[in-house]
Amino acid sequence: MPALVPPKHSVTMRTRPLASTNVESTSSSPRLPMRMALWLLDSQRLGQTKSVKRIAGRILKQPALEGVVEAQSRLGRLLCHDCDSQRDRRIGFELLRQAARAGDRQAQLELGQLYCQGQHQELTKARHWLEQAAAQGSVEASRLLQRLVAKR
Repeated sequence: MPALVPPKHSVTMRTRPLASTNVESTSSSPRLPMRMALWLLDSQRLGQTKSVKRIAGRILKQPALEGVVEAQSRLGRLLCHDCDSQRDRRIGFELLRQAARAGDRQAQLELGQLYCQGQHQELTKARHWLEQAAAQGSVEASRLLQRLVAKR
């Protein structure tokens, strides 16, 4: 069998350097994976499976680390509710806290609910976060706040 020999004359192609590509056309591409992860989680059928939640969590990790509030909120809720590891729950709790401080209503509601539960039970913090969420129009936060005040 004859050995393959490279041709004596190679063809070179001239292309534009990568640095001169149009940045504006790629600016929305980092948001696309996050939107896909949110779509997966919001899908009634797909969003209930563990494998899809795991994929969505991996996709949301980078935007959450970069400070994207919506990614912090969704990943925090995912880690707090769907992970068995204490470490993951702690990370999720911290992500929720960051998103709640940034004004995310759903994260404030979730944090208020978590502070009402046995493991994290701190009713003054629960009341604070539920009041924040209720001030932004969360009906569920208002309902939970009324029950919390009635207990005292």
